[in-house]
Amino acid sequence: MKIITARVILGLVVLGLCSCNAIKSTTTNNSSQTTSQNDVQTQPPIKIAGSSSSITVLKVLTEAYQAQNKTAKVEFISHSQSEGAIAALKNDIVDIAGSSHKLKPEEDNGKIQYRELAQDLLVVFTHNSVKGVTNLTTNQLKSIYAGKITNWQELGGPNAQIVVLDRPEDESAKKLLRKYYLGQDKTTTKAVILNKEGELIDTLQSTPYSIGAFSLAYSAINQLPVNRLKLNGIEPNKGNFTNGKYQMVRHLGVIWQKAPTPTTQKFIDFIFSSEGHKLLQDKSFIPSN
Repeated sequence: MKIITARVILGLVVLGLCSCNAIKSTTTNNSSQTTSQNDVQTQPPIKIAGSSSSITVLKVLTEAYQAQNKTAKVEFISHSQSEGAIAALKNDIVDIAGSSHKLKPEEDNGKIQYRELAQDLLVVFTHNSVKGVTNLTTNQLKSIYAGKITNWQELGGPNAQIVVLDRPEDESAKKLLRKYYLGQDKTTTKAVILNKEGELIDTLQSTPYSIGAFSLAYSAINQLPVNRLKLNGIEPNKGNFTNGKYQMVRHLGVIWQKAPTPTTQKFIDFIFSSEGHKLLQDKSFIPSN
């Protein structure tokens, strides 16, 4: 009996030691998993600022990136002008800046880098109430913006006053309109000036008989119920841009630190990948080579 009892006690002790080791092993694994989860949760977000014209392309790419990387966090800090976004990058407020122009010498502090991402056609649109007007010549467009043509009836459209929606003179959209069509003629004082492209797009959709210029890609992505105009008989599309017939296009690029965080670099690698290239094509942008 004593021998049997000793064997039983020894077995219980061994079983107990095994159980303790198993508990320790399980606890360590759980702790490791918790730590890993915490690392993911505490991973800082990628902060982006951009001009109002570059926000659309950046959001398209961000949504696709986050769909693949479920733990990735991206925050859009603001969108106004390229200059403000670049200043925010240089002051470490954001990780990436979207811009509608290349880095100017006075903006380059030697620590940041620029790369063009895509081109986006700038197109003249009208509210869908404007029937019978599908094409404008350079002189007609100039006369509308100068306030010399004030009624759509003069152009074969409805008998209604033209509402001109415009952007500030220092915005890329207005600079392009002047470069290719408007020249230096003064804009009518009756034009409604809208600081952000999104404001112009919303206003054009809600204002009968209005006209304004904005992103072709934004219109296509959101399937806006607006009229797209030809200019001098040229349809604004990729083919006519490629062959040089339609030249009014914005060059959209991104700027980031020369020594970015691994998180930022991973996102940059994605947006310039072949997958990012194809995504931009599908969304009516023209990817840069």
